[in-house]
Amino acid sequence: MMSFRGSHSFVRTYRITPTGAAMENKELPSNYLKDKMMVPNANPPGDEDVNLLSQFFERSSKLVVLTGAGISTESGIPDYRSPNGAYSTGFRPITHQEFMRSSRARRRYWARSYAGWRKFTTAQPGPAHIALASLEKAGRVKFMMTQNVDRLHHRAGSNPLELHGTVYVVACTNCGFSLSRSSFQDQVKALNPKWAEAIESLEYDSRSDKSFGMKQRPDGDIEIDEKFWEEEFHIPNCEKCDGILKPDVVFFGDNVPKGRSDRALAAAKKCDAFLVLGSSLMTMSAFRLIRAAHEAGAATAIVNIGVTRADDFVSLKINSRLGEILPRLLSVGSLGVPVV
Repeated sequence: MMSFRGSHSFVRTYRITPTGAAMENKELPSNYLKDKMMVPNANPPGDEDVNLLSQFFERSSKLVVLTGAGISTESGIPDYRSPNGAYSTGFRPITHQEFMRSSRARRRYWARSYAGWRKFTTAQPGPAHIALASLEKAGRVKFMMTQNVDRLHHRAGSNPLELHGTVYVVACTNCGFSLSRSSFQDQVKALNPKWAEAIESLEYDSRSDKSFGMKQRPDGDIEIDEKFWEEEFHIPNCEKCDGILKPDVVFFGDNVPKGRSDRALAAAKKCDAFLVLGSSLMTMSAFRLIRAAHEAGAATAIVNIGVTRADDFVSLKINSRLGEILPRLLSVGSLGVPVV
């Protein structure tokens, strides 16, 4: 049964299998999901899927939403764990420990990240980001947080708690001084003018002879041959204390800052419903939130393609692309809200 704290209403627990019904939303852009290789396969959501998710929203007055990489793959940003994700090609992201102890690892990271930044910033919010922002502005979402570092939610009009930080800020690991990523990019370019010019002239299509095999990665970097960064590539240090500069993100092997973690956990424990969108919840920083909400008596639901860590206890699980189901909520039942 799926219950909402403070309510006597119950609905039956479902495990949803998409029916394959044709998608009814007519307002998706013509280039939507133009690179479907980044998005796992899933049948379009059926009417039952949409109605059940709509009911989940309608029955909640204190809904918390957590989004993951699955909402950004639909905007062309790869993920790690899906069948088409970076892990499927053998890629492994840099760890916090490796970044801090190895100057070579830092040069590799920043060279690749510099190379990938221009393409990364061209990603646009998808229909799911826009629909979620509309629901938030209509008061249907009490609190939102994201595992993503790409700020596509912000560009859609939302302001979620960024659990894992953002690549749009660079911070000193010693004194805490921070600067915008655009300013950092300018510093890298000033230190490496010929290298930067060469990188900016390359093509990003990995099938092109001029791309040197570059492939976009989830956190904005590009996979690129080491001959392009191994020698004569310089990275700036902190202008205040000469410390190591790092993107203001939680790398693998690091922990979410305590204040941020505490705020997220408090929201999870106080909500009457907790909805996960596009996350497998394999990281403990995300899984512990839905588990805390469940243990506190909140209703729980997940919309994600594939298995998640919380499948055993969630009340509602829908296997669907977010950009194909969230926009349809805007015209269903009492939710009917205008798109922002």
